Amino acid sequence: MKKLFLLTAIAGIFAFSNVSAQTKDPAMSGSKLGIGAEFAFPTGNFGDAYKLGYGGTLQFQTPIADKLNFTASAGYLTFTGEDIATVGGVTFKNADLKVIPVKAGINYFLAENIYVGGELGAAFGTGDNSKTSFAYTPHVGVEFPVSDKGSIDLSARYEEWSTNYDGPGNTNYNFKSRFVGLRLAYNFGL
Repeated sequence: MKKLFLLTAIAGIFAFSNVSAQTKDPAMSGSKLGIGAEFAFPTGNFGDAYKLGYGGTLQFQTPIADKLNFTASAGYLTFTGEDIATVGGVTFKNADLKVIPVKAGINYFLAENIYVGGELGAAFGTGDNSKTSFAYTPHVGVEFPVSDKGSIDLSARYEEWSTNYDGPGNTNYNFKSRFVGLRLAYNFGL
């Protein structure tokens, strides 16, 4: 009887330790909050007016289905103005553009740590005469687990902000700010 009890206790210890060792990947499980550094590389006409953008973001994620996370993010980006030449050889420096993007979307995990997704939202300009723009962004990323509840998140995205401006004679102009963005973040499991 003592041997049976001892064997059962040993088997229970091994079973418990085996279950504990099979913890889920933090990239795939549970809610998390990420703090990240952002770098943005303007393209097209936006790239003619602004240089590198930089800033930071907070992003909340929570699972809503198998391999699918809801995301909500907010941040602050600054784009440094380019020197612009005018007629007559005069140049001036375009003022820096400072924006607060607020977006919501999804991440779908294609594999254990690799995801694709998209977000929609608004980009709020903070300077004089700034407008609010519609923002959308498709993205791809990878999360590297570094602890039981933490991961490093590296993602790349294409982002566009669309803004309408009223022009002379009741004309309406739509300006599109486009850039390629990189984000390096640390995700804390909640």
